[in-house]
Amino acid sequence: MRRGGCTAWTSRNPIRRSAPSARSLPPWPVATPFAHRVRSYANPASPMTPSIRRKLETLVERHEEIGLLLAQPDVLADGVRFRELSREYAQLEPVAAALREHAAAERELADARAMADDPELAELAADDVARLTARLAELDGELQILLLPKDPRDEANLYLEVRAGTGGDEAAIFAGDLFRMYARYAERRRWQVEILSESPGEHGGYKEIVARVEGKGAYSRLKFESGTHRVQRVPETESQGRIHTSAATVAILPELDEIEAIAINPADLKIDTFRASGAGGQHVNKTDSAIRITHLPTGTVVECQDERSQHKNRARAMSLLQARLTDEAQSKQAAAQAQERRLQVGSGDRSQRIRTYNFPQGRITDHRVNLTLYRLPEIMQGDLDELVDTLTREHQADELQALGHG
Repeated sequence: MRRGGCTAWTSRNPIRRSAPSARSLPPWPVATPFAHRVRSYANPASPMTPSIRRKLETLVERHEEIGLLLAQPDVLADGVRFRELSREYAQLEPVAAALREHAAAERELADARAMADDPELAELAADDVARLTARLAELDGELQILLLPKDPRDEANLYLEVRAGTGGDEAAIFAGDLFRMYARYAERRRWQVEILSESPGEHGGYKEIVARVEGKGAYSRLKFESGTHRVQRVPETESQGRIHTSAATVAILPELDEIEAIAINPADLKIDTFRASGAGGQHVNKTDSAIRITHLPTGTVVECQDERSQHKNRARAMSLLQARLTDEAQSKQAAAQAQERRLQVGSGDRSQRIRTYNFPQGRITDHRVNLTLYRLPEIMQGDLDELVDTLTREHQADELQALGHG
C-alpha cells in the first residue's frame, strides 16, 4: 500500500489512490440479521424434500430443452437468441450434471444393498453402502445449494466504507485496523484495492476511508461485513490498563452498472400536436408544429415548440423524454443505494454491533450466528475465510428454508 513516496506494507496488489469522481463514489450501508440458529437445511447431509426434487427435475428438463433448441436452424441464425440460450444452458449444466451423478449413485446404492444379502459379498457391500450413502448426502447438499437463486451482484466489484463510530481516537484507530484487515484479505484473494477518499484520525487510523475493491466474487465474499464492529482492548494511551470499548461502522456497497439510455416503446407514448405560440406578425405559426409527448407508464410529459418544423420539435421532445427517463432511473438507483447504506450502518453505536473483537482474550464473536473464534491475530491479518464461509452457509440456510416452503 502506497503512502506518498513510502511503502507502509508490501502488497502484490498495491492499493491505488484516486480522486473521487461523480461515478466513483455512490451516494452514502446494520446488515440484514441472520436467524440465530442453524437449521437442518444448513447441513449438507439433510435429504432434499420432494418439492425441491421436483424443482431440480424441472430445471434438468429445461436444460435438455435448451440443448435441443440450440441445434435448431432458426436459433443458430439468430445471434442474440443463441447467446441467451447458450448462457442459460451453461448456468443449468452444473445442476444437470449433479442430478445425473445423484441418480447414478442411487442406482449403485440399490445394487450394493442387494449384494449385502450374499454372505461372501456382505463386507464389501457394507463398505460400498457407507461410501455411497455419504456421497448421496453430499450431493443432496450440493443440489440444494445449486437450486438457490443467484444474487446478480455477487460477481460485482464493491465500495468499502469504514467510519469511526463511538469511542473517539480509539474508534478511529480501530477503523484503520479494520481497513487493513480487509485490504490484506483482498491481497490474499488477489483483488485490487483503490483508495478513493480518506480522513485520517488525529492519533492514527481513520475517521473515514472509502475504497473501491475490484476482483472476481468480491461482493459475494464481503457483503455480510456491513454493520457496526465493536472492539474491546486497552488503548495505547491508557495509563491505568483499563479496557475501553469503541466501535466502527463498515458499509459494503456493490458497484452498480452504469445506466444506459432508456429504450422507449412507441406504444407507450401519447403524442399531441398543437399550434406553437409566437411573436405574431409574419412569425405567427399557422401549422400545428408544436409537440407534446406523454410517456404513459411514468406520466412524464415533455413539450417542444422551439422549431417551426414539427419533425424537429418531435426529435427534440423525444431526446428530452429519454434524458428525463434516464435521469429518473439514475436517481432511483442512487436513492436505493443511499437507503441500503443507512440500513447497513445504523448509528454506529456499540449496542448495534454485529461482531466483537476482544483483544485481551484473543477472541472474535459474530453475534448474528453465535460464532466465537479464538484466532483474533490471524483474522486481523486478513484470514477471514472461516467467518465468511460460516455467514454464507447461514444465509444459504435461510434461503433453503424459504425454498422448501415455496
